[in-house]
Amino acid sequence: MGKAMIAMSGGVDSSVAVRLMQEQGADCVGVMMSLFSTETDAQKAAAAAAGAVAERLGIPFHVVDYHEAFKKEIIDSFVRAYLHGQTPNPCIVCNKTMKFGKLLELAEEQGCDRIVTGHYARIEKDGELFRLKKAEDQTKDQSYMLYRLSQEQLGKSRFPLGEYQKSEIRELAESWGFVNARQKDSQDICFVPDGDYARVIEEYTKEGSRPGPFVDTNGNVLGRHRGIIHYTVGQRRGLGIAAPEPLYVCRIDPEQNTIELGFREQLFDRELDADEFNWIAGTVPNQPVRCRAKIRYHHAEELCTVYPEGKETAHIVFDEPQRAITPGQSVVLYDGDYVLGGGTILPKRNKTKKE
Repeated sequence: MGKAMIAMSGGVDSSVAVRLMQEQGADCVGVMMSLFSTETDAQKAAAAAAGAVAERLGIPFHVVDYHEAFKKEIIDSFVRAYLHGQTPNPCIVCNKTMKFGKLLELAEEQGCDRIVTGHYARIEKDGELFRLKKAEDQTKDQSYMLYRLSQEQLGKSRFPLGEYQKSEIRELAESWGFVNARQKDSQDICFVPDGDYARVIEEYTKEGSRPGPFVDTNGNVLGRHRGIIHYTVGQRRGLGIAAPEPLYVCRIDPEQNTIELGFREQLFDRELDADEFNWIAGTVPNQPVRCRAKIRYHHAEELCTVYPEGKETAHIVFDEPQRAITPGQSVVLYDGDYVLGGGTILPKRNKTKKE
């Protein structure tokens, strides 16, 4: 099968991916990406766990320093998006530019035929086309996080866990004596382990939040907010505004430094625009596409019509109104189990609506 570079995180999934690739006859080398200039105890423990698994399986293991690229490509863009009133998903960008970008470049330099990760997703070859497909275990499916991958990246990637249930992966890890067999899955963004995005942004920019006005949909001032980085569309908690019924964040205007509040029914919309669009097939459809779409990772898929508006932009109209369509998040398109593509949701703009 040739030589495979395994992206190892110290967790059970990437560890099992190594053994599964060995069983397929691959000559494996494990690599962990070091993403921070100063390692925390948790990061040291992850490297130790990955090293222990690599030693048990008899493969080389290396930790490679990528902290400068990670800062530039991931953290900088994350902070910039929040300062512009958006709510980004940095893991999606990291998959495209780091794991299947920088690490794939390293794999090719070292003579590896493919890059392998512990993602729960599948790749199918259909003639000359590589198709991205949901995992067998749809409770763990991560195809949403991989929609930005190109045909070239998909062709050089393998997701050996895609055919398994998570419970089976843990059982395999235990049977092979892996130290991380029962390790808890991480749910956090790696550079925001406590979930306090605002604190991370303030420390990163070395600037405090800039307070401004809460306004209603008519522009009337309702109170003062702590700074736009503390809020996201759909948020209800922590507003500190008394009203006859609950208020929600409906819109963030970074230019005016205002946050528009409204009632629950004002959160719903049928339409959105997206840019940075990636069509998995590598070509833009020449007509509207009927499919289902997710506007967040844990959001249900909903029926919609997609109107391509150029190489990297699209307008999407849902059959039913969707709650809290959030600028900066990703909208991902599905045809059954297959990912068609996706893009980054733009702030709402005035335009002639398609019927």
